[in-house]
Amino acid sequence: MSIVDQLHELLGLPAIDFPHTTEEAPVQAADAVAWRISVDPYDDDSDATWEEAFRIFLERVRPDGVRALIIGQWGESYEETSSYPIDLVVAAADRLTSLEAVFVGDIAQEQAEISWIEQSDVTALLAAYPGLLELGVRGGTGLEFPPTKHERLRSLTIESGGLPVGAIRGVLESELPALERLDLWLGVSAYGGDADVADLAPLLSGSRFPRLHHLGLRNSELQNEIATAVASAPVVAQLRVLDLSHGTLGDEGAAALLDGQPLTHLERLDLHHHFMTEPMERRIAQAVGSHGVRVDVSERNEPWGGRGAEGRYTAVAE
Repeated sequence: MSIVDQLHELLGLPAIDFPHTTEEAPVQAADAVAWRISVDPYDDDSDATWEEAFRIFLERVRPDGVRALIIGQWGESYEETSSYPIDLVVAAADRLTSLEAVFVGDIAQEQAEISWIEQSDVTALLAAYPGLLELGVRGGTGLEFPPTKHERLRSLTIESGGLPVGAIRGVLESELPALERLDLWLGVSAYGGDADVADLAPLLSGSRFPRLHHLGLRNSELQNEIATAVASAPVVAQLRVLDLSHGTLGDEGAAALLDGQPLTHLERLDLHHHFMTEPMERRIAQAVGSHGVRVDVSERNEPWGGRGAEGRYTAVAE
């Protein structure tokens, strides 16, 4: 799928849209799917609000059976922040007693550019749902992630065209002892991605999240610098998956990976959407892939306007 399409699944459950515009009860069991609740602010035939759609959802689906909830478009997402739907989900914590996964901002590109999605403090969900296993967020504008503590969270994904350094620092200062998967889309400075490699030091040290085995540092205009830091980072030894895809990685970053610590213990190395030359692709595939590691070096790109490194671009920005 396109990386800014709507989700197809969450928590391993197929994603379906809750049919709030009809009076029919859904046929799926509450725990069998990941329920996406969205409204279309441009639909002239419907004046339903996200609050109304969520109220209908809680009436028609057994809320105590719901395991996965996807917050889709909640209106004009560039005018109203995600605190609107988040507050409603938090208020329903005494009813959604089996909730294990939430994704905030499942808005496709044709609905709104990723930089238009106005986020907020998403840690309110972690405070309200101590049993949450997965949290996903799309959009970095206005995103807040103050340091928090959560005993059960296993997966945290933040997709953005520009991830604020304050949110990154909040994640890395949080106590998440069960975290196994961390996927951060760092983005570009033009859209709020103001972190540098030094801000990732607590993560790369390997001491922050002892159970982490899947690390994605993706969609970055600093992908070569990140690859160079990762090449000697202690965290790599505990990983099964390393994902540096969707960014501006070129031969210089790939060479640093090859010259660094062995990556042959990995199950998967994902470098797709890159600016490596074909010879470097082959070197990576041979050096790492020959040991049984699944290596993805697909989607080679050419810099815009023949401008060399200055013309490289991430997969997602605006």
